[in-house]
Amino acid sequence: MSAAPTEPTPSPLPIRPMQEAHRLKDEKSKEDRGDDDSQLTNLPHPKPSFPTPKLRLSTLDLDHPGSNVFFRNVNPSKALSEAVDAVLSVLYQPTKANDHIPACRSVTLFLHAMSGVAYTTGSDLDGDHKEIHFSLDYINGIPSARQKDEIQGVLVHEMVHCWQWNAVGTAPGGLIEGIADFVRLKAGLSPPHWKKEGGGQWDAGYQHTGYFLEWIENTCGGGSVRMINYALKDKRYQEDDFWEQLFGKKVGLLWKEYEGSLDEEQKRTKDIEQKVETSTKIHGQDRRDDAEMNG
Repeated sequence: MSAAPTEPTPSPLPIRPMQEAHRLKDEKSKEDRGDDDSQLTNLPHPKPSFPTPKLRLSTLDLDHPGSNVFFRNVNPSKALSEAVDAVLSVLYQPTKANDHIPACRSVTLFLHAMSGVAYTTGSDLDGDHKEIHFSLDYINGIPSARQKDEIQGVLVHEMVHCWQWNAVGTAPGGLIEGIADFVRLKAGLSPPHWKKEGGGQWDAGYQHTGYFLEWIENTCGGGSVRMINYALKDKRYQEDDFWEQLFGKKVGLLWKEYEGSLDEEQKRTKDIEQKVETSTKIHGQDRRDDAEMNG
């Protein structure tokens, strides 16, 4: 039998001299630059970053004197961006998915005349769009030396409410407000009238609870408040179990320890003041004695 006829094999296309010259030139350029296509897959992945919500501003009364105070002291875009950064950096660590952070697609700051200081809420149409309402009357009453820091401090406090967890609505209001003021403390924006105080209830809220949370952060370890916030993510708040699971103690015992630390701090402060006073008297007497001797 005769062999089956083989199919014709196409001839390779000829390489033109100019094409070959360009190819050799490209390869030489890669060698000079040290390019290696095999290394592209080994490049580090971009670091995870925090979500960036759309930031908006609505000023309902430009003629209000509080509007003049606000815009004289604040760049709205910069102030809101810094508030977002301050909140997220304290309460969270970024991940690829960021699904541990509450959804917040936008934050709109409304400036208008109203009683009180400020409040935060979700939009009527979509709770993922947050609204911060800030009183122009309050802004207008801030002492001039405090205007910039006080405005930013309130923005940081209210921005916390855009991003924090609340145990599906069951967390104590004082804890929610205390976390907000804790973040304000961490941002270095506490007003001069705030004081560390014991007595009363641990969840009285605001700076009263904020300083307590600061003590927990310093005593139980950095990131403790971040853990508290995360523990409020999707479970109902049961006080005893909540604190014992996080820190091995009931919150009442933690509060007593905090009050004890305040007593020790006050005692140390008094001792230092007495030593300074005694030293001042001694130096004063020495100067009088020297004056008499030289007189």
